Amino acid sequence: MTESRGTKASKAAARPSGLRIRRSRTTAGVHPYDEVTWESRDVVMTNWRDGSVNFEQRGVEFPDFWSVNASNIVTSKYFRGAIGTPVRESSLRQLIDRVVLTYTAAGREHGYFASDADAEIFEHELAWMLLHQVFSFNSPVWFNVGTSAPQQVSACFILSVDDTMESILNWYREEGLIFKGGSGAGLNLSRIRSSKELLSSGGTASGPVSFMRGADASAGTIKSGGATRRAAKMVVLDVDHPDIVEFVETKAREEDKIRALRDAGFDMDLGGRDIASVQYQNANNSVRVTDEFMNAVVDGQDFALRARLDGRTIETIDARKLFRTIADAAWGCADPGIQYDGTINDWHTCPETGRISASNPCSEYVHLDNSSCNLASLNLLKFLRPDRTFDADAFVAAVELIITAMDISICFADFPTPEITTVTRAYRQLGIGYANLGALLMASARAYDSDGGRALAAGITSLMSATAYRRSAELAAIVGAYDGFARNADAHRRVVRKHAAASDTVRAAHGEDTRVLAAASREWAKAQSVGDKHGWRNAQVSLLAPTGTIGLAMDCDTTGIEPDLALVKMKKLVGGASMRIVNQTVPAALRALGYTEETIEAIVEFIAEHGHVVDAPGLRQEHYEVFDCAIGERAISPMGHVRMMAAVQPFLSGAISKTVNMPSTATVEEVEEIYLAGWRLGLKALAIYRDNCKVGQPLTDVRGARRDAAAASASAAASGTGAGAVQAAPVALAADVEYRPVRRRLPKTRPSQTVSFAVGGAEGYLTAGSYPDDGLGEVFIKMSKQGSTLAGVMDAFAIAISIGLQYGVPLEAYVSKFINMRFEPAGMTDDPDVRIAQSIMDYLFRRLALDYLDADHRAELGISTAAERTRAVAGQYGASVVPAAPVDEAPTAVAPEIVTEAPSTTPTTPTAHSNGVAHANGHGPEYVARELRLASPGESLIAQTVVDAPLCFTCGVTMRPAGSCYVCEQCGSTSGCS
Repeated sequence: MTESRGTKASKAAARPSGLRIRRSRTTAGVHPYDEVTWESRDVVMTNWRDGSVNFEQRGVEFPDFWSVNASNIVTSKYFRGAIGTPVRESSLRQLIDRVVLTYTAAGREHGYFASDADAEIFEHELAWMLLHQVFSFNSPVWFNVGTSAPQQVSACFILSVDDTMESILNWYREEGLIFKGGSGAGLNLSRIRSSKELLSSGGTASGPVSFMRGADASAGTIKSGGATRRAAKMVVLDVDHPDIVEFVETKAREEDKIRALRDAGFDMDLGGRDIASVQYQNANNSVRVTDEFMNAVVDGQDFALRARLDGRTIETIDARKLFRTIADAAWGCADPGIQYDGTINDWHTCPETGRISASNPCSEYVHLDNSSCNLASLNLLKFLRPDRTFDADAFVAAVELIITAMDISICFADFPTPEITTVTRAYRQLGIGYANLGALLMASARAYDSDGGRALAAGITSLMSATAYRRSAELAAIVGAYDGFARNADAHRRVVRKHAAASDTVRAAHGEDTRVLAAASREWAKAQSVGDKHGWRNAQVSLLAPTGTIGLAMDCDTTGIEPDLALVKMKKLVGGASMRIVNQTVPAALRALGYTEETIEAIVEFIAEHGHVVDAPGLRQEHYEVFDCAIGERAISPMGHVRMMAAVQPFLSGAISKTVNMPSTATVEEVEEIYLAGWRLGLKALAIYRDNCKVGQPLTDVRGARRDAAAASASAAASGTGAGAVQAAPVALAADVEYRPVRRRLPKTRPSQTVSFAVGGAEGYLTAGSYPDDGLGEVFIKMSKQGSTLAGVMDAFAIAISIGLQYGVPLEAYVSKFINMRFEPAGMTDDPDVRIAQSIMDYLFRRLALDYLDADHRAELGISTAAERTRAVAGQYGASVVPAAPVDEAPTAVAPEIVTEAPSTTPTTPTAHSNGVAHANGHGPEYVARELRLASPGESLIAQTVVDAPLCFTCGVTMRPAGSCYVCEQCGSTSGCS
């Protein structure tokens, strides 16, 4: 539909002259930069593997309230210009000005502001919010805006492919261009004929799965050469496609192949040298299911798979059997996810233009093919007032300003293909969202998985989208509705009414919810009123992204819609050290619950020690749920995550980036329940990850594997089979057998080794004696002068340990008890394998574990040598990344000073992590957990529990989940989009 030139001219003449921008956070006549205290910092980021500096910029300028972690990430990721040259940015002011001044100039040029004064207010308000970490644009804005590079502002892309070879080859090309820039894309392959259909030449079609191989190889190659992050992609196939079973089982079969090759001795770890032989590992796969299919599953009916060209039925299958196949594959390898086609298109604002058939890689952006979306996310904790109420007025002011800025960016932005340029400029899709929801709920003393938590989340999300649509309608009155609005006006109005109606059905759990929901209702009324008159500037306005790097830059405790990951986290300090602290939302929540400061301090000390709240002194059991996290002693159930997603989905134009984590014990039936619940609760997309379902993980469930092996061995022995089977003497069934430990004494001459050590300045010697056939049998510990109290205590302790060892107490039992014991002296050691120790006991038993325990036992305890950690990373990311020492030759840099009388024959094998920790006295207002330390090689606070997280390609530390992606808290690198 087109309009005449005269009609357009008359509408333009009737429009207001520009927006009036209200001042909310700033002071007239005062620049935001002049209201904060600035300080100079040195950003030095080292590689934990060898201590080399991988980024250094000294003398950078940041406000004093920015954390070291945030300033490090922003400096290394977002400052532009060659390091060491005058053009290199060196202050946060320069970065913010580069972006804000570009947006303001474009707003002036394109008629967004009523006056120069309004433009200045816009500039100052936007700068203030960025300066104070109230929100952040997505990373491409910081990378590109205001530079000589193309002005790319979007992180999310959806492509399209048709059933022609030209289109398929163009798909490869377009994906490659997007991956080269570090962004991700998704597409639906359902237009491609199945392998069960004929070509015009008479041959049989290859089918979409075969073409996925080429795209997967291309993505893997570009991933290896990329400078920012791996290629992120999504591949979608409709559930009625004749090749759907092959598509569903593709990655599950490859995971079986990985297991078989691993068992045959090939290196199949994440990034291993042999993993490249496995296909389809560079994409997330999703099945697009229809309401027809889901109803057939519920009713136990058959379902038709249809030809792509003429729609005829090629095959009829049992819907429940296919659904079980989908759940079984997801249970086995986390793919495929589910996209609910009926719900997605029922909330589609532009159905007259085309259906929504695909998503971006993380599934939060769902709209037209060949389109893109630029994102921005609010830091919700910035709107929590001291009285723990939500500042709805400030939130509304922030949303309307951010939506204005995001729409302005489309006026000057560049896009990777002509098709994406055309569609994005015509429909102007935006994606405002938020981070820190989990922290906000905890600080408000609300459990994440509770009616109160869901009600507040729903109210805030509704208020955000309502304000965004209201501002979009006001923009339409100033600069016109999006080009495709006239064609889709009825549908767009219907969707906005659905949002408003959904908001009216939310049940408030507290008076605060009622207030926020009332504000949302007012905004929806305005959005409809202005939109009915002028239309909307944007085809969509909101979604929930992972907020990986930008979440760290805003100092957010939680990402996107996620709950707190754990109650204790790492905080980076000036100089490269890190401090283990209890999340700041914990004391805030305790105050909100009415606890005294003395009780709060005791509870926080307990959490710092144990990592959870169970049995914390003075904490009432009915308050435990407030502190439930994604992992740990009281982990939120999978269905709790689904319920939270369902609470906010009706108030989002797009979808939600989130993976529902399930324990390793979850069943296929439970996966089915999750996928069914997502459909019934109105989600648009859903993915699950079952712990330990993939081989390519940095950590594995060693304890479970050993239990299984022990059970198998016991079974074999009992049945008289297997290499270790022995003939058992008959035993009377009713006999009472009394077992007594027998002391196995060491021979007169036995092998031993002596290690000199120093912990926190205290020096000593550890001598360990072994049985000739291997196995530790005695220890001697020499410290201080002969005859001193300390020397006597250490002698008595060593004798007790030695006797226990000779009576059969396993060394690992002692190690598990004495590592992490904290007392002075503590601190740095002279042993590169155990850089920091919390006490003499902590050091000694780590050293004994390294010398006498095998790899499996040490993996359970999180103990490994520096050489093993280096080789583990080399095995994951290739020898070109980390020079690996030969297995039988550890570098001298990681060998402690050892005087050997007879060498130990205990083999060493690479494991996962070391976790030596130091001791720091006292605590401040942040309730520091009294564990100050340098970042141990490869260690993460959550390394022993979040086993599905990959290691960072840049610095090697374990990443943490951010929606359905992962983010490195050390350097800000992400594993996919945001």
